[in-house]
Amino acid sequence: MIVVGLMSGTSMDGIDAATADLDLDGAVLRLTPLGHDTTPYSPELAAELRAALPPHATTMEAVCRIDTAVGQEFAAAAERARACHPGTALVVAHGQTVFHWIGEGGRVAGTLQLGRPAWIGERTGLPVVSDLRSADVAAGGQGAPLVSLFDLLLLAGADVRRAALNLGGIANLTIVPAMAPPLPAAGSGPLAYDAGPANALLDAAVIRLTGGAEMCDRGGARAARGTIDEGLLAVLLDDPFLAQGPPKTTGKERYHNGFLEAALARLGRDVAGDDLLATLTAHAAEVAGAECRRHGLAEVVVSGGGTDNPVLMKALAERAAPARLRSIDDLGIPSPAKEAYAFAVLGFLTWHGLPGNVPSCTGARHATILGTITPGRAPLALPPPAPTGPARLVIESA
Repeated sequence: MIVVGLMSGTSMDGIDAATADLDLDGAVLRLTPLGHDTTPYSPELAAELRAALPPHATTMEAVCRIDTAVGQEFAAAAERARACHPGTALVVAHGQTVFHWIGEGGRVAGTLQLGRPAWIGERTGLPVVSDLRSADVAAGGQGAPLVSLFDLLLLAGADVRRAALNLGGIANLTIVPAMAPPLPAAGSGPLAYDAGPANALLDAAVIRLTGGAEMCDRGGARAARGTIDEGLLAVLLDDPFLAQGPPKTTGKERYHNGFLEAALARLGRDVAGDDLLATLTAHAAEVAGAECRRHGLAEVVVSGGGTDNPVLMKALAERAAPARLRSIDDLGIPSPAKEAYAFAVLGFLTWHGLPGNVPSCTGARHATILGTITPGRAPLALPPPAPTGPARLVIESA
């Protein structure tokens, strides 16, 4: 079955589209990557998203406009992918997370992804799986990291303790014990959680420093010219979220420019631009590196936009030691498209009536089928539910 996965993460820089040929063969799920692409959001939509996010106030009109615009831009990305692969049968659209509501005791009370799937179904004529996080939240989970199932199926069974680490706006990890069973029950088995910010504060600082002319520290060039401010680094690391145990999740509703301004206020002085970015890069590396050290990892399989920043990757390698860093590209999945492929898998499981969350990773009371299905132009014709879910993910060459 050819499936297009669409994803826009906490960096909010655009839409990753990944097309996969998926086949469930007993306990083995075979994934053949067919291609991926990234489409930046239009400048108008990017500006509207930034203006609507905390700490800014917004209106229901703005939310409606963004919901429609995200749906339309996702639809265009899906249509481009479908045109390249005429046999495409399903689109899986994560949408754009704009708020993750953390309630009492640090538990997630709700989550909101914008991007109305009807626009995708209308433009492509294909059925769409969307809103994949809400079912896990309703079952008592954090709604994240949902990619943990993909990570476990891909990495479980090794004879060393390792982890998958994605460096997007937020750094999230899936910890895979040596020879762990791939799908544990609630309260046991592997962990997955958001460690803290990766690129979120870096991007916020660049936008602040350049007045929006630049969106990120491309290649870590600015950080490479700067010097780490140890005082600010200590303030940033004195963060209750970092001390909180898993399962836990976070996003730009916490790690935004206001968080950075509050840290500078606590420090009692400003920090020059390049030094600020050098410090935030060291902070991102320490946030993820500390978790690698805490879990005694032998190997960390890294993906996400942060892998394009050599300054961040060098600092992470130093702070994650003795764990060895390895790119997910080595396993046959292109790093920039990892999460889009992961959501293609989750939607495929939904289509076949199979759960897509891992309770020990999200904190849910039980495994559950994720998402809602929006019909395309034809009547909806689901296959018979698969008798059992996969225990292993095998990446095949195209």
